[in-house]
Amino acid sequence: MHELLLPVSEGRRLLLGNEAIVRGALEGNVRFVAAYPGTPSSEIIDRFYGIAQEAGLYVEYSVNEKVSLEMACSAAVSGVRSLCSMKHVGLNVAADAFMTLAYVGVKAGMVIVVADDPFLHSSQNEQDNRYFAKMGSVPMLEPSTPEEARQMTIAALELSEKYRIPCMLRTTTRVNHCRGPVSYGPLPLETARGEFKKDPFNLVVIPAVGRKLRLALLDKLSRLQEEADRSPFNSVEGEGKLGIITSGVSCLYVADAVRDLGLQDRVRVLKLGFTFPHPKETIREFLKGLEKVLVVEELEPFLEEAVKVVAQEAGLPVHVAGKGKDLIPRAFELDAVKVKKAMGNFFHVPYTPPRVFSAPELPQRPPNLCPGCPHRATYYSVRKVFGDDGVYPTDIGCYTLGILPPLRMADFLICMGSGISTAGGFSKVQDKPVVAFIGDSTFFHSGMTGLVNAVSHDHRFLLVILDNGTTAMTGHQPHPGVELTPQGKVKPKVSLESVVRGCGVERVMTVNPLQV
Repeated sequence: MHELLLPVSEGRRLLLGNEAIVRGALEGNVRFVAAYPGTPSSEIIDRFYGIAQEAGLYVEYSVNEKVSLEMACSAAVSGVRSLCSMKHVGLNVAADAFMTLAYVGVKAGMVIVVADDPFLHSSQNEQDNRYFAKMGSVPMLEPSTPEEARQMTIAALELSEKYRIPCMLRTTTRVNHCRGPVSYGPLPLETARGEFKKDPFNLVVIPAVGRKLRLALLDKLSRLQEEADRSPFNSVEGEGKLGIITSGVSCLYVADAVRDLGLQDRVRVLKLGFTFPHPKETIREFLKGLEKVLVVEELEPFLEEAVKVVAQEAGLPVHVAGKGKDLIPRAFELDAVKVKKAMGNFFHVPYTPPRVFSAPELPQRPPNLCPGCPHRATYYSVRKVFGDDGVYPTDIGCYTLGILPPLRMADFLICMGSGISTAGGFSKVQDKPVVAFIGDSTFFHSGMTGLVNAVSHDHRFLLVILDNGTTAMTGHQPHPGVELTPQGKVKPKVSLESVVRGCGVERVMTVNPLQV
């Protein structure tokens, strides 16, 4: 039996944050899972896929995040609890569906796991998706440990079902990839099929329906704010006239800093786990009687802005700070030292960072294409023909590492699928030859529309699809262009060549880069 399917009698296990989310979803009776893999969320769908048959779940690697979200919401609308997961930039792809989903709501619990990536460990930007929850009017929970990730996944399902609205579980890399003790709860036995009941004037969002649903959603948000104020995931510790408000993994850094700076008797800490709708009454009560408050959070001042609004509306004379010089940085991850420095500066407590011992510099080992990787030969061949005169838009995948010398085969990249679309733009405004690179999984994810557009508007460029036969850099997950799954099962295969020809491309060649 798989570790994640063990009974409650097994007690506690040491799990990744992502694995704890899977366990929580199983305990919460999730029966339908869809996702497109992306670090730091990949292990969620990978673990689900590995146990799908044994657990009796429907699990799929969808072609992209928008499709996965739409799949999961259709299951939840049919009365089957569902989950979809994605990395932070995946929510950009799914945003069209996400922004309307709260209007139509769900019948069964639905959790959307969104994994942010502070410090851009494996991403092209550092966006803070907490603002998506606010824009999409979706309640949001933020765990700080693997155990909280399990508990909050279950709570998110219950909350979603109670209010008939999807719920976001927002994580960050350090929560997804840390390992900690997780208590096991009971696994449900229900495996009932869903049933879709027609209700077009609540489920088909034409303008007249949307206006009605918008008002209902605002009422739902008001009730969810009251729910946030009652949430056990929001807690206060400590005494004093100084305050700290924090959430997510930052809670752990704050706990270390309070202890190490000797502030236990001077500082009250409000830990927020239910972060949207903002628990305004909880924040208001916390601020009363405090002289100054530091908001400790990674990335944008999401909580800081909300706390300042609450203080202003309540007329409280408390000084609230967060992001700023010598305080909490807006870029990259926090750590214990950064938080101690900020708290020392804000609360006027002496702090001396630990000595950093110098060590001999190691040779640099930047990420590189693997030894024997056929992309090396592809890039070499293209470079022999076009050299430095070519313009080389690239895409998201291991082939992006072609940016490094001696290949230097990446000139422009903004997101998945951009290689084809930007190649079209470059071909129209300048005279250098344009060669676009995209991987097989990325082509299925978001490259096809750009190719159709290129054919329709006669964009002149060479497109090179680098066929790995897998979603390589993310962890070798299957995609529509492969027959075999990780379990060795055979599934329908979508031919890359047929798709490209179907888009209207007349000259299509398949070559082995090692035999050019």
